[in-house]
Order: sequence, then structure tokens, then C-alpha cells
Amino acid sequence: MHSSASSDGQRLVDGEFVFRAEDFRRIAAILHESAGIALSESKATLVYSRLAKRLRSLGLESFRDYCALIADAEGADERQRMIAALTTNVTRFFREPHHFEHLKAKVLPPLLRAARDGAPVRIWSAGCSSGEEPYSIALTILSLAPEAPEWDVRILATDIDTNVLAKARAGTYGASNMLQIPGDLRSRWFERDGEAWTVTAPLRRLVVFNELNLMGEWPMKRRFDAIFCRNVVIYFEEATQARVFARFVPQMNPGARLYIGHSERISGPAADVLESDGVTIYRLKDGVR
Repeated sequence: MHSSASSDGQRLVDGEFVFRAEDFRRIAAILHESAGIALSESKATLVYSRLAKRLRSLGLESFRDYCALIADAEGADERQRMIAALTTNVTRFFREPHHFEHLKAKVLPPLLRAARDGAPVRIWSAGCSSGEEPYSIALTILSLAPEAPEWDVRILATDIDTNVLAKARAGTYGASNMLQIPGDLRSRWFERDGEAWTVTAPLRRLVVFNELNLMGEWPMKRRFDAIFCRNVVIYFEEATQARVFARFVPQMNPGARLYIGHSERISGPAADVLESDGVTIYRLKDGVR
């Protein structure tokens, strides 16, 4: 299977199903409109390989038929499946560990001192995938305050992909996934059954999982003390990245931190009100409301 340059009527990819430039453009436009993700035609082979499975599952004969389905009002469920198929969920516990070290050393101590006296603590994992990131945040909290599940401390974990959210809610991981978790945290906050490790009730209590499209409405009423949005906007065009960063600012408490991915940079209006607080860590400037 390979890509080839084409006019609208010619195949973009040699394979089981006819896949034309027009089909690719329709899929790319729906993905961009629905999820903000930009696809260039260089991704045609990837799109074909991931969506061919959906065509087989649905019993469709062509990508033209598939495009008609996802464009139809009744195709909302399949649009979600398409987004899930075309987004990459690469994650692991304590990925980019310097973020968790910073959270533990600089951000959490004053927040947890206040939480002991009843103050709320709110952290958002935006693009939480299968749960490793928000559970890593929760484990960092528990390493400092094992009693935190009894306080008003919560991590909101959101993702557009309902499949990975189901895995995150289940909270069960294989032995190979657990290697990055320090042994004392692993043994205290997970239950082991053979090769499977499942989050315990206190760890689970700290995290709330919800479906959320960053391109859609954000229903959250409270502001956050820290936001993790790492390796998510990398899929967006620059203007969309800037718009997302700008939307984070009103969601941040005074002095709140924003953690982003290693290859991402703050852009747009948010760059005027967020100051560097470490490698890919930003702090809301004093006086910003």
C-alpha cells in the first residue's frame, strides 16, 4: 500500500477500497471542524489504514460511502469513532517527569496546606487519554498527603475519545505500564491481580473523568490551580493553538500553572499573561484576572 499524487478522481492510496483526494479532503474537513485537528495530504496512508477497519466493520464498499455516513446528521457516533481512530494516544505514567517534580516541590505544598483547612484544590488534565496522566497527578498528591481523598481535592480529567475514557475509568493497567511508578506508591495505591494492576478506591476518588472536546463548550464553573495540556495542541494549526491557550487563561486561579508538551510553545494572547516557570511550565502573571 502506498500513497500517490492524484487528481480528485484518482486513488490516493492503493488498497482494498477506493480512496480519492476528494474523500481525504472531506474527512480532513470533518476532523478539523469536529476536533480542531489539521491533516495534510501526506497523512493519506495513515488515514486509509486506520479507517479501512471502520469500512470493513460497517460493511461499506468505498470511502465515498463512509464520507456520506459521517457527514449525515445520523452519523454522529461514527464521527466520534473516526476521531478516536485518527488521534494518537501515546501516554505513560509520569511522562515528562520534571513536570511532576515541579508540581510536587513548588505547586502542591501551599495548596495542600490550605486544603487541610477546607480550601478546594482543582487540577485539570486536558487530553487525559487512558488515565495515566491524571492518576500520576493524583499519586503526586498522595505522596505528600495520603489523606487528600478526604479533602476537597479533585482532578478533572477530560478527553474527546470515549474509548480511552472507558479505559481510564476502569483504571486497570498491565505490568509493563507500571514500571514508571515508584514502588511504594505502586504497592500502596494499586491492587494487583496477576499481571493486572487496578487503582484503589482512594486514588480513584481524586479523579473525575468526563468527555470534553477542546473545540466545544467548556462547562466548568471553578477555576484551576494547575492545568496539564500536554502533547494535545500539537495536532492543531497555530491559530487554533493560540485560541486554546487563550481560553485556558480565564480558567486559571491567580498564580496557577499550565504544563504543556515538550515540543509545544505558548502563542497568541496567552503569551502576554503567562510567564515561564520552568521547561514547558508557565505561571499566570500576578494581577491577571
